[in-house]
Amino acid sequence: MKTVFLDAATLGSDISFAPIGKFGELICYPTSSPEEAMVRVKDCDILIINKVKVIKELIDAAGSLKLICEAATGVNNIDLEYAASKGIPVKNVAGYSTETVVQTTFMHILNLSCAFAYYDGKVKSGEYGRSGMFTDVSQPFHELSGKTIGVIGMGTIGSRVARVAEAFGMKVVYYSTSGTSHCREYPSVPLDMLMSESDVVTVHAPLNDRTAGLIGEREIAMMKPSAVIVNAGRGGIVDEKALAEAVDEGRIAGAGLDVYSAEPLPEDSPLMKVVHKERLSLTPHTAWASVEARTRLVEGIARNIGEFIGKN
Repeated sequence: MKTVFLDAATLGSDISFAPIGKFGELICYPTSSPEEAMVRVKDCDILIINKVKVIKELIDAAGSLKLICEAATGVNNIDLEYAASKGIPVKNVAGYSTETVVQTTFMHILNLSCAFAYYDGKVKSGEYGRSGMFTDVSQPFHELSGKTIGVIGMGTIGSRVARVAEAFGMKVVYYSTSGTSHCREYPSVPLDMLMSESDVVTVHAPLNDRTAGLIGEREIAMMKPSAVIVNAGRGGIVDEKALAEAVDEGRIAGAGLDVYSAEPLPEDSPLMKVVHKERLSLTPHTAWASVEARTRLVEGIARNIGEFIGKN
C-alpha cells in the first residue's frame, strides 16, 4: 500500500507519523499546490489531506485510489458525492481536539475578562516598576463567577465548554444552530436572547447554510457593552468587520478569535486595523493543535487505515 499525505506540514514536524507508516510506503509532502497534487496522487492507494481540496479531477488523477483520509473532522474540502460514486470511502477523525479547543476557548475568555493584554503590557513596558505602587487597578476587570455564558452550538465541544464554565460558577444558556435543542442540561434560548443576556458569547458551531453570517452587525449590537465574544468554531460565522468596529468603538468589551473567514488572516482584514488591540485576543487557528491532540489525530488516521485494510 502506498500512502501519500499532501499537506503534512499542517500537523507540524514534532509529531511522529510512524503509526501510519507501518502500513507500507508513506510519502509526506509538506504542502501541495493544486498542480503538484495532481501529479503526486497518480499511483497512491491511500490519500491523506488536511486542507487540500479533493475535487473530481484530483480523484480521477489518482487511478489507484482506494481510501481518502481527512486529517481533521470536517470533510467539506472533499467532493464526497463523487468519491462515493467511484466507490472510494472517506474517513475523518472526530473528537481528537475537544479538550484543547475548550482550553483555548477559556484562554481567550480569561485573557479578555482579566484584561491580560493591558496588564501584561504595563509590567513589560516597565511602567509598573516605575509606578511606586505595589498594584495597578487602572483597568477594571471582572470575575466569571455569577456571569452568564451563551454557547452557540451545544455539540461535543460546546457541552464541554459548558461544564468547565459551571466550574467557574457561570450560568449556562445555549442556542442550537441545528434547530434541534437536544441538550437538556442547560436552557435553550433564542439567539437574540442569548446575545443580549450573555456576559460571554462563545461559538462552537460548524460553518454551513444555517451558521454563515449568523453573528452580524445586528446581533453584535444586542450585546452588553461589558460582554465579550469568542469564536473557536469556524470563520464566516461572525462578521469580522462589524466585530472589529464594535470592539474598537467600545460597544463590546472584547473579542477572542481562533478562526477567520480567510486563513491565514490577510493584512487588510478589519481585525488587523483595530486600534485598541488590547481588546482583542487572537490565535492563528491553533485551538485544535496541542501536541496531545495532533498525536491523537495521527493515531486516528492510522486506526482508519488499519480498519479499512482489515476489511479488504
